[in-house]
Amino acid sequence: MYKHPIAIITGASRGIGKKVAVGLAEDGYKTILFARSNKGLKETESEIKNIVQEKEELLPDLYPVNITNHKRVEESIEAIKEKYGRIDILFNNAGIWSTGSLDYSVEEYKNVLETNLVAQYSFLKNTVPVMKKNKSGYIFNLASRAGIIGFPGSGTYVSSKFGFVGLSKSLYAELAEYKIKVTALCPSYVNTDMSKQVNPPISRDNMIQPEDILNTVRYLLTLSHDSYVKEIIIECRTSLS
Repeated sequence: MYKHPIAIITGASRGIGKKVAVGLAEDGYKTILFARSNKGLKETESEIKNIVQEKEELLPDLYPVNITNHKRVEESIEAIKEKYGRIDILFNNAGIWSTGSLDYSVEEYKNVLETNLVAQYSFLKNTVPVMKKNKSGYIFNLASRAGIIGFPGSGTYVSSKFGFVGLSKSLYAELAEYKIKVTALCPSYVNTDMSKQVNPPISRDNMIQPEDILNTVRYLLTLSHDSYVKEIIIECRTSLS
């Protein structure tokens, strides 16, 4: 089995995914990066190269894959399991923002669910078996405060995140016997490109910062083997109500 811990990060080309990927590489993880943008993945890779320097075994593996292409996801994770024999972390992060509740066609709504819920299910389905086999692993499901508290004008997004949080909570209980931890991370507005679509706009300085998510992951990884955290809700001051 590969000697370094393995971390899969989806949506690793920018924002939260990029910050977590670079941070875990700094902490000694072999990072496996998934994103649709090969250019963005190369930029993340460049940052990681600057950190690991001569430790070539810690250079990231890049998978420029559309997460809704389930066959490609399955083939990619099978290749990872075959190559390394382990997956220690899944940071299940990629997704899209959408506004409106009943404003979309059924097909457009299906696309939101496909990207924000079904794709995450695909990564879980293909990753959990090797964690079960090794009786270890940590799954971070990057959901949203919108998966806990509904709000008007974004029912499509909110419902996809409610589903993701529900799946995460079920797996939290189900996988504990295999010593696999599952935590739903539920931040409100994070300073990323996606949050530029927030209406009314919020100052970037008043948002949660991507490094706050990284530091939350780092904190959770320091807990003892028998400490399990179902979910963490992170508020920015302007979203308190």
